[in-house]
Amino acid sequence: MKYFIFSLVSFFVITSCGTANQITNESQASRVTNSDYWQQHVDYSMEIDMDVNNYQYKGKQKLVYTNNSPDVLNRVYYHLYFNAFQPGSEMDVRSRTIQDPSPKIGDRISKLQPNEIGYIKVNSLKQNGTVIAHKTVGTVLEVHLKNPIQPGEKVTFDMDFDAQVPIQIRRSGRDNSEGVALSMSQWYPKLAEYDDEGWHADPYIGREFHGVWGDFDVKLTIDKDYVVGGTGYLQGEPTDKSGKKTYHFKAPKVHDFTWAADPDFIHDTLQMPNGPLLHFYYKKDLDQEYLDNWKKLPSDTALLMEFFNENIGEYPYDQYSVIQGGDGGMEYAMSTLITGERKYGSLLGVTAHELAHTWFQFLLATNESKHEWMDEGFTSYISTLAMNALNNNKNPNPLDRTYRGYIALANSGVEQPLTTHSDRYATNRVYGTAAYSKGAVFLAQLGYVIGEDNLKKTIKKYFDNFSFKHPKPFDIIRTAERLTDFELDWYFIDFAQTTNTIDYGVKSVENNTITLERIGLMPMPIDLTVTYNDGTIENYYIPLRMMRGTKPTSATIIDDWAWAMPTYTFDAKKAVKSVEIDASQMMADVNRENNVFTKE
Repeated sequence: MKYFIFSLVSFFVITSCGTANQITNESQASRVTNSDYWQQHVDYSMEIDMDVNNYQYKGKQKLVYTNNSPDVLNRVYYHLYFNAFQPGSEMDVRSRTIQDPSPKIGDRISKLQPNEIGYIKVNSLKQNGTVIAHKTVGTVLEVHLKNPIQPGEKVTFDMDFDAQVPIQIRRSGRDNSEGVALSMSQWYPKLAEYDDEGWHADPYIGREFHGVWGDFDVKLTIDKDYVVGGTGYLQGEPTDKSGKKTYHFKAPKVHDFTWAADPDFIHDTLQMPNGPLLHFYYKKDLDQEYLDNWKKLPSDTALLMEFFNENIGEYPYDQYSVIQGGDGGMEYAMSTLITGERKYGSLLGVTAHELAHTWFQFLLATNESKHEWMDEGFTSYISTLAMNALNNNKNPNPLDRTYRGYIALANSGVEQPLTTHSDRYATNRVYGTAAYSKGAVFLAQLGYVIGEDNLKKTIKKYFDNFSFKHPKPFDIIRTAERLTDFELDWYFIDFAQTTNTIDYGVKSVENNTITLERIGLMPMPIDLTVTYNDGTIENYYIPLRMMRGTKPTSATIIDDWAWAMPTYTFDAKKAVKSVEIDASQMMADVNRENNVFTKE
C-alpha cells in the first residue's frame, strides 16, 4: 500500500444512520472453488476517550469472536500497529538497513522521544470474564487461551488499553505535514486473521494488512472543537459533555475501522443518485488553489465511483469519505486518507487509485501481505483506465508507462517473483514495481491472452464470486478459465511464480516465409501483423498449444505453437515487406527491438 508509484490514500465516512446494502450472509457462503470454504468473524465494540493535548487515549474493547473454522484454537493474536513507531522496532531497523529506505521514514523513528512515539499498551484481557495471559512482542500481542476455542464457538474478549499517537510518520499519526491533527488508521488492538493457512500475525514493518470481517460499534469521545470523519455510519448527532463530544459510529461488514479529526476541517457532501453519500474533509486554511481543487473533487469522484461500479461491481455501502490526512494516499473501510496540497490532476489521481482499492482491497480483501500485487496491481490497472475515461480516452494505450516500468524491472537482474512476501523484497523499488506495475500488467496482459471482452467479464465475475471472501491468486485465473474454457495455469505460474520473461523475435523473412523465435522462457500466444509488398496488411493469430483454445479475434488463425519448440515457421499468402509481433504492445515482451522486421 501506497508509498510508491501511485501516492494515494483510503479512509472513511460520516453521515446519518444507515445500513450497508447488498451485504448478506450469503457472501460468506461456500467459495466457488471450494464448497468447504469458511472464514472467521469478529464483532468489535469500543469506547475511546482521546486527549488531544497529549495525543493519548484510553480504550475499552469488547470483541466477540466466532470460530467458523474446523480447528480448535489454543491461542489468538492481536496486531498492535502503533508499537512500530518506537526506536529499535522492526520497522525502525528495517528502514535504517534497507538499501533504499522510504524518505517518509528514513531514520526518523530512531530519533523519537518518549512523548513522540506510538504505542498500544494492553492493561487487561479477559476471555469470557476470566483473566488470561498475554504478552506483547513488538507489534503483536500473543494470547494463550485459558480454554481452547472449539469449532463453531463464540468467545468474548474484554480488553482495557492505553495508547499514544505517534508523530506522523507512516499513514497514521498526529500533525502530519499539512497540519491535520489526527490520522487514525491501524490505531486499535486488531485481531489477526486465521484461515485455512493458519494464523497471519505478521509484524508491522511498513507494508500491508489483512483483517477479519465483522461489525464495528465505536464510541469516540474527543474535544468538542474537533470535526471527525470515520468508517461507518454516525448514529445521531454527537453528544456533548464537559467540553467533549462523543461520536457513535456503526460499520457493518468491514475488516477495519479508521477515523481522522481536526478542528479546522471543512465537511462537504455529495449525494449520488441511487448511490452512496460522498463526504469530503479538508483543512479550511489551505491555499486558495488547493481549496478550489477540493471543491472540484466531489463531482469527479462521483464519476469515478460510477466507472468502478460499472466495470467491477456495485459499491455496497451507503457512504464513502475522502479525507485529507496521512502521508500520501491509503485506502480504508468506506474511506481514504490523502494528502491535500496537490495540483488537481494529482489530487484526482490519488483519489481514483484509493477509491479503486475499495473493490480490490476492501471488498475482495486478499491477504495483502502475501499477495500485494493483487491489490496494488489490479487497483493500478483499473484506476488508470478510469482516469483515461475521465480524460475522454485520449491515450490509446494508457498502460504504456506501467508496461515500461515492469519491463525495466525484468531487465534489471534484481526482480523477485510476485510470490515474495511484501516485507521480504530486497528493496523498496523492487517491491513497488512488482506490486504496482507487474501486478497491473498481469491483469492487462491477461486481456491480451483471453481477449478484452473476456477480461471485462472475468473481472466482474471475480468480484461477484469473491467479494467478502478473501480470494487467493489462483481464484482470478480459475474465474477466467471457467468463462473461456481455456487452460491458463501456465500464465499464472510463469508470470506470478517465477521471473521468467517474455521475449519473442522475428528470426527471418524470405519472400513469404516467416520464421519466429521464442527467446524468453515464458510462453505466449502471438498476434502478428504482416504487411505485404503490395501494401496490404493481414493480421495473424498463432495460438499457444498449452492454452487449449483461441481468443476471439478477427485475425487469420494459423497452426498453434508448442512451447518447447524454439522456432515457428509458416508461409504468408504473399511476398512480405514487414512483420511485427504484437503491434498492440499489450504483451510484456522485454525486448521489442527484435519484434519488428522490415525488408530493406
